[in-house]
Order: sequence, then structure tokens, then C-alpha cells
Amino acid sequence: EVQLVESGGVLVQPGGSLRLSCTASGFTFAGHAMNWVRQAPGKGLEWVSGIRWDGGGTSYPESMKDRFTVSRDNTKNTLYLQMNSLKSEDTAVYYCADLGSIRDWGQGTQVTVSS
Repeated sequence: EVQLVESGGVLVQPGGSLRLSCTASGFTFAGHAMNWVRQAPGKGLEWVSGIRWDGGGTSYPESMKDRFTVSRDNTKNTLYLQMNSLKSEDTAVYYCADLGSIRDWGQGTQVTVSS
């Protein structure tokens, strides 16, 4: 069974930093590019980042490229998202997803940026 378990989301102050993790199982993690997607309260899904299967290429929306960094450790089947200079508008549930052949999603992890 495919499983994607996001973790690391907490309440953090504006300007702070946070590192999210996504642990995958049930498929060949290293064979898939992976993404982070978020959903703010009452809003739709917003793509946050993508990373090549081997971590050799990464991409972000223009509004996030200077603050967020995606990485992965294929030996641990784990995807990461380092978030710096957090803003209140970053408040959302963050999900990891293949957005390709693997259609399963995890429960997400809640990030709340507030003073």
C-alpha cells in the first residue's frame, strides 16, 4: 500500500523557519520526481516545489523560490521542504505528492505562521 506521511508542521512566528518531512513507502521512491503542494484555509491547492528523482533539479513558483528549498534523501525514502522567512500567507496544510503515476496523498501537515 502506498503511504505518504507528512510531518514537521507547527505554529511558527513570522520570519521564522521550518523544515517539513514526507516519508514514503509502498513504491519505488527513488524512481519518482516529487512535489510539495499546499492548501490554505478556504483556498485551492497551490504547487510549492518539485524535485527530480535524484534531487538534481528543483523548481519553485517565483514567489517562493528565494525562501523555500526542496531536497530528498532516497536512502531514507524521505522528501524535505526547508522554509525560511515565513509569512502569515504561508499558513496552509502542506502535502507531498508525485503528481504522476502515484495518485495517493497523505494527510498533510499543518503549518501555521502567526505571532
